[in-house]
Order: sequence, then structure tokens, then C-alpha cells
Amino acid sequence: MRGVARYPGPVRRAGATVVAGERARGPAKVTEGGAVGDTWTGEKVRLRGVEPEDWRGFRDLARDLDGVRAADLVQPPRSDEGFRAWTAERAGRPPGGEAFRLVVEVVADGSFAGAVTVGETDRRAGRFRIGVEIGRGHRRRGYAAEAVSLLLAYQFGEERLHKCEVEVYAFNEASLALFRGVGFVEEGRLRDHEFLAGAHHDVVLLGITAPEYRSAATG
Repeated sequence: MRGVARYPGPVRRAGATVVAGERARGPAKVTEGGAVGDTWTGEKVRLRGVEPEDWRGFRDLARDLDGVRAADLVQPPRSDEGFRAWTAERAGRPPGGEAFRLVVEVVADGSFAGAVTVGETDRRAGRFRIGVEIGRGHRRRGYAAEAVSLLLAYQFGEERLHKCEVEVYAFNEASLALFRGVGFVEEGRLRDHEFLAGAHHDVVLLGITAPEYRSAATG
């Protein structure tokens, strides 16, 4: 899916650089009954900062991409040491910022399910881009949709941004369905826009505004 990073490497469409760090701690939210909850935790997944021991999760996630890479290139295999070094460096970065990466962790058992990214933030216009990737063994369980919703709630609510954009390869029906299900609207299509695995492919542009997200979330 376009909009998510290859592992390891920079996010191309979801931000030129990616940061992560200590376990994310967002502002508290009030739940039913007045209880205080964690902004970063849903019913199925929580979003947290990258830890050094996550290198195996990122390695396996990279192997699960099956050539559908956001950076538009099929890369040579990378060593385990490369993944260890890449993950350790990102774990040491401070949390937050204009671009960052968080791990998607399963609430039930604490397993590494995937990652989300934020980038290409334009604060004057109020725009940003996101990406999400879930490992093969954790797909079709609603993890991606909940992770995206948690991320949008933070970006729209706490960061006061106005619009989120994503780009998805036209052949990636699962990702298109995911974003449409969350409330994204198709805004255009770039024909034969990217070259991947020996062929040119269309790229679908989708977006959602803060009011649209809130309407979908409460509807």
C-alpha cells in the first residue's frame, strides 16, 4: 500500500523522515462513566513507540509486503543486523513531531501487529499523510481500521490538523476498502503514475477532513 514505509527505510509518501521513540503517551480521554482512558489504546490495538526489540517485527513485516511497497521499489534482502541497527536508531528518537512512526500492538497479547506512520505535515494548510501496514498473520481482524482511527483522532483532536491524505495503488483493493470504510473519499487518480515490479500502476488519491472523520465516528 502506498503511504506506508518499507522496512527499514524512509517513508516516501507519508513523510520524508520518520520519528518514533519512547512508548507513546497521549493525553487522557474521558470514556463512558467519566473514567479516564488512554488516547492510544482501542478495543483491539494500542499504538506505542518503537522499541529496540521490535526489529524482528519490522523484519517480518517487510517480508510480508509481497512487493507492494510504498517506496515504489523492490529492494534486495536486508540483513538481521541491518534491521537491528535501524530499529535501535529509531527507538532512540524523541516521540512526536511533524513525522513519526508507531508500532501497532495487539491489546490481548501484546504482540507486534504492524506499524503506522505520519508525515508530510503542512501545518499552515492543516494537511498530513498517514500510512498503515499490518503483518500477514494479523490481517482481517480490524486492527488496521482501529489503528487508523486512533491516529486520526489524535491528529485531528490534539494536533488540530484539518485534513488527512493517503495514496494507494489502484490494484490494492484491500487498502482501498480499509480507508473508504474509515471515511476517506476518493479525490482523484494518477494514471500509470508509479513503476513497480515491471509495470506501471495507477495511484488512487483519498482524503478525509476532520469534520468528515468526526461525522463518520459518531454516525
